[in-house]
Amino acid sequence: MKPIRSLGVAAVLPLIIVVGIRLSGLLASLGAETQGAEKAPVSLWELAKSKQTVHRFSTLFTAQNVRDHLATEEGLAAAIAWCRQTAVTKVYLETFRSKYTAEREMLQRARDRFRSEGFAVSGCVTTTIVGKPSTGWNLISCYTDPATQDKLQQIFEYTAGLFDEIMIDDFWFTDCKCQDCEAGRQSKRVAIGDTTYPVSGDSWEDYRCELLVRLSQDRILGPARRVNPKVSIIIKYPQWYDNFHERGYDVVRETADFERIWVGTETRDYQDPRWGGTVQYEAYFIMRWLGGIGGTKCGGGWYDPYGTTEQTYVEQARQTILGGARESLLFCYGSLLRDTGPKNVEALRANVPELLAVAEQVARRKVLGIAAYKPPNSHPENERRVYDFVGMMGLPLVPCHDFPTDAEAAFFSIHALKDPQLAEQVSAFIAAGKPILVTDGLAAALAGRVKLEVPHVRVLPVNGDPKSLLKLPEAELDAIRQLLLRPFNRRFEAPNRVALYLFEDGGDVIENFSDERVTVKLDGQPHVLAPREWIYHWSP
Repeated sequence: MKPIRSLGVAAVLPLIIVVGIRLSGLLASLGAETQGAEKAPVSLWELAKSKQTVHRFSTLFTAQNVRDHLATEEGLAAAIAWCRQTAVTKVYLETFRSKYTAEREMLQRARDRFRSEGFAVSGCVTTTIVGKPSTGWNLISCYTDPATQDKLQQIFEYTAGLFDEIMIDDFWFTDCKCQDCEAGRQSKRVAIGDTTYPVSGDSWEDYRCELLVRLSQDRILGPARRVNPKVSIIIKYPQWYDNFHERGYDVVRETADFERIWVGTETRDYQDPRWGGTVQYEAYFIMRWLGGIGGTKCGGGWYDPYGTTEQTYVEQARQTILGGARESLLFCYGSLLRDTGPKNVEALRANVPELLAVAEQVARRKVLGIAAYKPPNSHPENERRVYDFVGMMGLPLVPCHDFPTDAEAAFFSIHALKDPQLAEQVSAFIAAGKPILVTDGLAAALAGRVKLEVPHVRVLPVNGDPKSLLKLPEAELDAIRQLLLRPFNRRFEAPNRVALYLFEDGGDVIENFSDERVTVKLDGQPHVLAPREWIYHWSP
């Protein structure tokens, strides 16, 4: 593989010529407006506008941002200039967050001004502190409470009167265990206003999933569509895919009900003391997994500057795009003006031309590799987020929510036990001679039901601690990869924390997530990657 580009996050803009993007005067034009001399150089804004059908960058103005930054002509002008300089071509204006509702006149003025300047504009709602507090997280509400249901409906009716598209930020869940919620759970009934619905079981996840599905139908989607028949509503799922169902996210039913879905890809810095603990590969995994469930409904990824360095911020952008997102939402305008935000934005701007070029290549291709089966609403037990760490081992995963019968190779974790036919299906997969990697937890659960003691099955020593996989030595990783990549006639040799992405036409990407310079071999050809660097190859 001959790398088309081999640059770190801190790369300067003139070197972008290496990837064939010849933007004369790009560096000088980053802060320039598009108006001016007829022969003005191509700006980042113009580039972004020309590529927005493939991938676009957007940002959110929270309800409080609308109040604090968009209430004056000076604030609007500054926001518009910032968006242009950052390649943002779409903005979301939020109507409600944490008890505060942005004023209608202010929202209308900002909406119309952005539209007149050439931006796409949509609305947003963040369902924090809507009404009766949850007994759990203090930002979350009790949606069993009738008055809270009424308030929720009012918020979406108000927003639908202003926007034809509305995104719901990833707080559309509940963790309440108050007496009313407990009574509903035990009775296996959900009450939405005067209407009651049966619940399939008596667990908290059963109750909460039914509650949020019915609330979405009766108090968000239905009322919003009555106010505005053209309205399209997006549900944004958080990054914590292992416990969606525990808080009421039923990704299959809700994806079917909503017009579109969005994905939280905010992996942040693994080492950060407050925000850390999530490896970068998760953004790719969850983007592809939810993309498989949502199909064309899956719009994009959403990441933020909290607990990030410039390197990890740009890695969020890369993984979102490699995950197939058609849009990257930068949360949020106010936060990107302070703390780590300005340096992150500067790094992103330097990488936008390359990111758009990669997005264009990814959009043309299907991913290739090892099926990674995670049934919806499956339980991680002691293998939480194991997929993310397996991806950091240099195994090119193809996330899926249905059993991968037709896959050439597969990875199975304890999550797969959600599938009642798992033992029979895994046995058939093994009988077909296809290579399999299974966690030791799943292997123990399948003991006596599936014969795993065959040469093309490898048991992965997770030992109840997925993070320990980051310590596996290169020799052990090479042996695992040699087995799993055999059906694809590929060979990859690399240390840990170096990820591989394969595409059906022979295209490939290698990304070094470590802070050390590494030497890798793909199909016998050596490549040297600097810390936090990626290289890629695309067939014609």
